[in-house]
Amino acid sequence: MSTKNKWERQDAPPPPLFLGQKERDLVKQVNDEVLERVIGQTIIYYPIDQNITQFHNLYGEAIEKSYLPPIRVHAMVKYDSQTTTTTRYGIERLESISVGFHKRRLTEDQDLYVREGDFILHGELFYEITTLAEPKWLFGRTEHRFEISAKCRIAREGLFNGR
Repeated sequence: MSTKNKWERQDAPPPPLFLGQKERDLVKQVNDEVLERVIGQTIIYYPIDQNITQFHNLYGEAIEKSYLPPIRVHAMVKYDSQTTTTTRYGIERLESISVGFHKRRLTEDQDLYVREGDFILHGELFYEITTLAEPKWLFGRTEHRFEISAKCRIAREGLFNGR
């Protein structure tokens, strides 16, 4: 018979239910398969070269940007809207899209970090990433975020041409 009291405190807490490494890996695998085989949308991602680009010390902006080679990324792209405005220089068409990236797929498999100011090519149009968010939490846990959502607007003519 055991001499240990069944009401004693354990030395270590029990492992978390439904949130171990195996469960996180399963969610990653399912998301990868859905993005690649079911949704099947790809974009071409143009990351800014942080080492070569000269950023302003105070504002953190750069006039001339250097880009790393483009990377093909599986993502979920949603067309948001198209608006047309009239300015004194003529008519301007503004389009925006939302792009959902699988965070672990980017960071672990492709060593890619999405940043505001980077460009993407979707179809035949270039878009600039203007806003980033991480809206999805795995099992409601803030430390396990698995989506990066990027709001993008169409790049102005001549601003970026995929150089």
